[in-house]
Amino acid sequence: MNMSLVGRQLELTEPIKAHIEAAIGTLKKYNLDIIAVRVAVSADERGGKKGFSVEFSINLPHKNTIVVKQKDKDVYAAVDLAIERTQKVLRRHSDKIKAHKAIKVSEFANLSIPDELDDNFDIDSEMDEIVPMELDLYKPLDIEEALNMLKESNKQFYIFNDKDDKTRVLYKRKDNRYGLY
Repeated sequence: MNMSLVGRQLELTEPIKAHIEAAIGTLKKYNLDIIAVRVAVSADERGGKKGFSVEFSINLPHKNTIVVKQKDKDVYAAVDLAIERTQKVLRRHSDKIKAHKAIKVSEFANLSIPDELDDNFDIDSEMDEIVPMELDLYKPLDIEEALNMLKESNKQFYIFNDKDDKTRVLYKRKDNRYGLY
């Protein structure tokens, strides 16, 4: 994880840097493969009151950058509040990833089907065997047979396999003739 600490209108002392680095270290427990963390600490003085602003920018793979901003009168308090909010966001993201699990085929067979759907499907949970079926679509045809099938239907084109096992397309042209790919 790349880490960058920036101080604006403020000199970052070693104790402040150590506190920020320790706070960032707590983010590793979420196992999110954090690419980079950028922390910007700035001093604000408005209306005679001193305050500090802390901004965490966290780059995660397959997700947009997470930005958390926090203001407080004390630098340490601002860092602590910002890290709490960051932990909350990362915890939610981590939980979302952990909750999204693929269902195994063996578990899928054991799922119960609601009664209203059970009437429409005849599923035998004891049978796990898949039986392949040969469709008429995959049987090779002569071009004349495909042409007759296209003429009998109201379709614009017909896709078939010829005797050489090539996939062919027979289509109606605008001039009432037929084309073949």
